[in-house]
Amino acid sequence: MNKKLVNKADGAVDEALSGYVAANAGLQLLEGHRVVVRADIDSLIAQGKVTLLSGGGSGHEPAQSGYVGHGMLSAVVCGDIFASPPPAAIFAALKAIASPAGTLVIVTNYTGDRLNFGIAVERAKAEGMKVAVVIVGDDCALPNTGNSAGRRGLAGTVLVHKLAGAKAELGCGLAEVFDTAFNAAKNAATMSVSLSPCIVPGRDPSFHLEKNEMEFGLDILHCTRCSWRAWYKKDGGSTS
Repeated sequence: MNKKLVNKADGAVDEALSGYVAANAGLQLLEGHRVVVRADIDSLIAQGKVTLLSGGGSGHEPAQSGYVGHGMLSAVVCGDIFASPPPAAIFAALKAIASPAGTLVIVTNYTGDRLNFGIAVERAKAEGMKVAVVIVGDDCALPNTGNSAGRRGLAGTVLVHKLAGAKAELGCGLAEVFDTAFNAAKNAATMSVSLSPCIVPGRDPSFHLEKNEMEFGLDILHCTRCSWRAWYKKDGGSTS
């Protein structure tokens, strides 16, 4: 039997965000949206610094809400568990952190994220906001060709956040922050490995692994089955 400290599955995201912000004085929630924002965002904008936005489905903590803060992201938009946030929430976040220096949006390469963030970014540009987008696809398990969406955004996204955030905090312009993030994303590579599936609150495990199995090439941290399995040994050896 799987046990979780969750009151209700459909309220898990909102309760988690409320608790996270309450425990961190440097953060705030954007009213009416699942958007975590730096508490000093007005000062950041007044200083004419580039702001950074990212986001995605909840359930991957600390990604992405855990990366909001000094030298990192200015705001993060959270969706339901393993579901992309809606365009309206993303647009609200863009408005909340709009800076005369511009905003860089860092998006992981998933169809829902690219679609919803793309819609919000186009709307923001239509309203005169200065916005640039970097797509992160660091997954080594998938080719970047064919009919698929290509390589997915995985743990390498954290490095993109950090490098772009450091440049923005230094006061670099949008073009330089974008180039830093783009080059980091282009050179990042991640291979995901799991010893067990995850369990979404209120659901069964997403798949089954034997006690001596591990799985490679999974989706972003929540372990949907993907590429291949291998036997593992505690003495350091493993075989496919």
